[in-house]
Amino acid sequence: MSPGMTLGTVGFGLIAICYGFARFAFGLFLPQIDADLSLSSTVGGLISGGSFLGYCVAIVVSAHLTERLGPRVVATGAALVAAVGMIGIAAAPSSLWLAGAVMLAGSSTGLASPPMAAAVDAAVKPARQGATNTIINAGTGAGVVLSGPVALLMGGHWRVAFLVFAATALCMAIAVAFSVPVNAKPVGGSEKGLPRINKALKRLIIASFLMGASSTALWSFGSQLVTLRLGWGHTGVGLLWIAIGAAGMAGAWAGSLVARFGIDRTHWLFLGALAGGIFLVGFEGTTPALSLLGGALFGMAYIMLTGVYLVWGVSALPSRPATGLMIGFLTIAIGQTLGAPLFGLLMDQLAPTYAVITFALLAFTAGLSKSGKALKAGRCKQ
Repeated sequence: MSPGMTLGTVGFGLIAICYGFARFAFGLFLPQIDADLSLSSTVGGLISGGSFLGYCVAIVVSAHLTERLGPRVVATGAALVAAVGMIGIAAAPSSLWLAGAVMLAGSSTGLASPPMAAAVDAAVKPARQGATNTIINAGTGAGVVLSGPVALLMGGHWRVAFLVFAATALCMAIAVAFSVPVNAKPVGGSEKGLPRINKALKRLIIASFLMGASSTALWSFGSQLVTLRLGWGHTGVGLLWIAIGAAGMAGAWAGSLVARFGIDRTHWLFLGALAGGIFLVGFEGTTPALSLLGGALFGMAYIMLTGVYLVWGVSALPSRPATGLMIGFLTIAIGQTLGAPLFGLLMDQLAPTYAVITFALLAFTAGLSKSGKALKAGRCKQ
């Protein structure tokens, strides 16, 4: 296997564990966690928002450390942090403990992404970098789809599930330590520190913030919505997660679609799919078939959109890929940090229908931010 293929495979696995298990599986198990620890929708939203907040801090630290310590150290650290955080979730005796463990586990995703972008820049031929980056990014879908069967097998035993997830993270840390390059390409002295925020980056920040906020409707509350609308238990929720994750793996094609059709067209198309997915899962008259279709639309759209923002950020800062990725992914997480508690508050104070419609419409507003002429299809080919 070539170094590029090895890196793509290991990166795919690392992202699957950090995103699918350590970060997004909390929403999958939220009804069972709620039953054991007596969480309200508002508290659940605040804890979920804490996971996204941990991500925000970690991705900034990760981009800084990757440029100084190299991708191998930071990527291995991400897997270890995921393992420790998920052990903490499994052992949580109270909502306060749970909040801290969820934040720590969620921070692993922020640590994981920048070193993988830097590793691809160092080890993969330029013509293959865009495709490799989006293949690694699509690992999120694989992690989510794998967490669904675990939920089915474990039933309501969410603590055991998180221990299983933690064990896989420890194994991945070993694989990363042997596969990811030690050093990234050097960064020029004039380019250290915070980058200059040009027009392309400003538009990226706006778009990714709004999309991130909208996505919390299902990442944080999808399981509660189908439990409320359809009376589904852990089996039905597991099936929803499988639909989200399986379709999400289509996000591996994001780089190819952007290269062919440009960022703006690809962006608009999948924002529409994201909004449609949220609505189909959460509207009052939904059916099992529509909910699963909505989950599939949402999963495909979300991973595609994160792939779009990855290419957008890396293309805007080609000499600093870890920092370019960090900017887009950081603002997705800031949107999620604020969106999760807001969605929970709307559910508690108004009604789930209002929350679902509001957050579905919010997805469309992200499309008002255009990528700019510098990032048309031809420039997005890595």
